[in-house]
Amino acid sequence: MNNTNNKYSFIGHLEILRWHLLRSVIASMICSLIVFFNKSLVFDKIIFACKENDFPTYVLLCKISDNFCIKDMPFILMNIDLSGQFLMHLLVSFVGGIILAFPYILFEFWRFISPALYKSEKTTSIFLFLTSFLLFTLGVIFGYYVIVPFSINFLSTYAVSGSIENNIHFISFIKTIVTVVITSGILFQLPLIIYALTKFELITPDKLRQYRRHSFVIILILASILTPPDIFSQILIGLPIFLLYEISVIISSISIKKYDSSSK
Repeated sequence: MNNTNNKYSFIGHLEILRWHLLRSVIASMICSLIVFFNKSLVFDKIIFACKENDFPTYVLLCKISDNFCIKDMPFILMNIDLSGQFLMHLLVSFVGGIILAFPYILFEFWRFISPALYKSEKTTSIFLFLTSFLLFTLGVIFGYYVIVPFSINFLSTYAVSGSIENNIHFISFIKTIVTVVITSGILFQLPLIIYALTKFELITPDKLRQYRRHSFVIILILASILTPPDIFSQILIGLPIFLLYEISVIISSISIKKYDSSSK
């Protein structure tokens, strides 16, 4: 009898999960359509904006000093495939739809797991979801406004010979931007990851301090793999990650102290 109840309970949970997934897919499709029908805004004002002189980062650099002013980018974006622009439009719409719907997808995921949580766990889970979204957003903003413009400027102006003209495939340009932005958003999750590992007692603040140098080396390796192959971009993404690591050590210490005080 219990096995039958468990079976029906399991099937019932699958049905509930199916509806949560369905609503998430519908939300993503609606957001994808919004992105698709606003291609001028998405491509001209967001994706390709960082190759224009009036991009906020370039304007700020010019205000700081004329020596930092970035002039016209010495490259031309081109398409070499007949269906290249259409397929990229579909891909960007799909990815953009998921990004726009991401808060709602997180909400549906929380609605699915929340009935199984205690009241205190619900409060903690809401905090973790909001913190994760905030850190990801900060990482994306940092990647878009700091790493991307400097990377594009460095890579587009670098030349082994003056006889070579840069005609860059627009797909390569978009992939570089997406890779940098998404990577930056993921790496900014470091404090949350450290907090979770501390909660599960897999790491301690003392270990984090002991292996600080090793962690910095790993961070630099990850930055070199996931960002464009120039040292300037790797330094730009490495510095905030170092800072986030130190913040993670503090968070881990606070978490351990709270756990010790509650267990007494």
